[in-house]
Amino acid sequence: MELFLSLCLGLGLSASCGFRVFLPMLAANIAAMNGWISPGENFEWLATWPAFFALFMATIAEISGYYIPFIDNLLDTIATPAAVIAGTLLTTSFIRIDSPVLHWGLGLIVGGGTAGLVQAGTGLLRLLSSKTTAGLGNPVVSTAENVASFGLSGLAIFLPVFALALVVLLVLWLLKKLFSLRKS
Repeated sequence: MELFLSLCLGLGLSASCGFRVFLPMLAANIAAMNGWISPGENFEWLATWPAFFALFMATIAEISGYYIPFIDNLLDTIATPAAVIAGTLLTTSFIRIDSPVLHWGLGLIVGGGTAGLVQAGTGLLRLLSSKTTAGLGNPVVSTAENVASFGLSGLAIFLPVFALALVVLLVLWLLKKLFSLRKS
């Protein structure tokens, strides 16, 4: 049961990384510092004050940058690989499996894959918003992403099974949209 809950937590936080890279890491840091969740061995750094300050500053910079039209599109090119890395790191930091290959493999496939898929979906949404509104609609998209990242991070920490269900629905919806775009 502990493995299942840790996978739910990791998957929820990873999906949140697809909306914002640093916000879920900051949420995990705050939750770990308060003892609500506990990172695995070799990931204790996630529950430290230096990590808090670094993640806090990175979160502020990232959120601010997404409110500048066309800079937000540039940030999406950087955020895509960063989201995969952050999703992998967050999932790996909470699942407890003795085999390092399985541990990191699961983190990469489940966490990184989910974060990458969500990031691809939000990147396409922002590109569509830029194209149809000349960038004027992007702050609305950015606000929705901020809320989604914060909300999903909170759900992953406090209601991990519910977060898993929400992530599965989100991934299925994104896959459906991506396949429908591919057909047209």
